[in-house]
Amino acid sequence: MEKIVIADLDDPLHAEAIISLLNAYAKDEMGGGQELSDYTKLNLVSELKKRAYAFAVLAFCEESPAGLAICIEGFSSFACKPLLNIHDMVVLPQFRGQKYSQKLLAKAEEVAKQRNCCKLTLEVLEGNMVARNAYRSFGFEGYELDPQMGKALFWQKKLV
Repeated sequence: MEKIVIADLDDPLHAEAIISLLNAYAKDEMGGGQELSDYTKLNLVSELKKRAYAFAVLAFCEESPAGLAICIEGFSSFACKPLLNIHDMVVLPQFRGQKYSQKLLAKAEEVAKQRNCCKLTLEVLEGNMVARNAYRSFGFEGYELDPQMGKALFWQKKLV
């Protein structure tokens, strides 16, 4: 039996699932190939609790954690409405091919609609074709305002 839920950050089982799933993602080549820091493992859930605009969606198969989407509400200045960014997304290898990504995305979209968000956003690595195909099948596409200017690029500047 599967279950897709908004994580209860006060539930130790949900907190443990968030850390273990995110750590599995971090250790995967698509997540950078390095385990989460001890600091992150100890503080992630308490830091998420402080942010009313952040939440996690958990997928369970029976009682085993299968997948995670960490979502963070942002704001679209052009639409003058909130948007929802799916910041981290993972489905453990043994649960892939069972539509867990679609179910996690559907739950995130449900919350986004409740919050009157104008869109969902996410980032995906160019080489992650499995994820790209899953996101496309859910309706995601590259972001562009004008085809002549091309698609938006996601850049970063690390501060720490």
